[in-house]
Amino acid sequence: MSASIPYTEPIIEIKDLRKSYGENHVLDGFHMVLNKGENLVIMGKSGSGKSVMIKCLIGLEEPDSGSIAIMGKNIAELDHEELDELRTEVGFLFQGSALYDSMTVRENLEFPLRRHKKKFGKIKDTTPLVMEALGNVGLAHTINLMPEELSGGMKRRIALARTLILQPSIILYDEPTTGLDPITAKEILLLMMSIQQKYNTSAIIITHDVDCARVISNRMILLVDGINYAEGTFEELSSSTDPKIQAFFK
Repeated sequence: MSASIPYTEPIIEIKDLRKSYGENHVLDGFHMVLNKGENLVIMGKSGSGKSVMIKCLIGLEEPDSGSIAIMGKNIAELDHEELDELRTEVGFLFQGSALYDSMTVRENLEFPLRRHKKKFGKIKDTTPLVMEALGNVGLAHTINLMPEELSGGMKRRIALARTLILQPSIILYDEPTTGLDPITAKEILLLMMSIQQKYNTSAIIITHDVDCARVISNRMILLVDGINYAEGTFEELSSSTDPKIQAFFK
């Protein structure tokens, strides 16, 4: 897998992001910087704006105002083709894994390769890329299995392999440990850390899991009422005496 392109500026920068639905101000001036090679955890209660922020970030929602720059490119200024090309640099691990039930593991991993031919050119044999991605998550032996034959933890790993196959510079993790037993959750966290160290990926991790945040985060943002209520390391935030901050760590 090729090394990520070096950037001296933040790999993602969000400024004064606002998004409302009628009188419901979901994002009310949210700002964020993701640095290269960093694991940034974002925590917030349901309805705090986490999902809307992610949708704006990947272009599925249009903010009312503010700006989003990914790898130095303002996404509002990109046409459809340019935005689609930029999305190949941003991998997304869905909370429910989102594997295609009717496809084998191999076919699930080949799907993004076919969809984004421009990045890789015409590939006659996808097997080496598929096997490398599966090898990264320790599941090369599952290549011909169907999703129904996999455990929940294995599905999460396969979904991560599908994300890695596009060689993204950035990975967005949506509740990566939710629904997993403690042992499997720890395995997923160790895998995420291994991927960061091996490929120098930058990651945004949306989670409610305090243990996940403690293990994986380089820095954290606590999202309250659509704004950055607090920001800092796990140690800094978890030792705060602010009642609103303390509520995240109970």
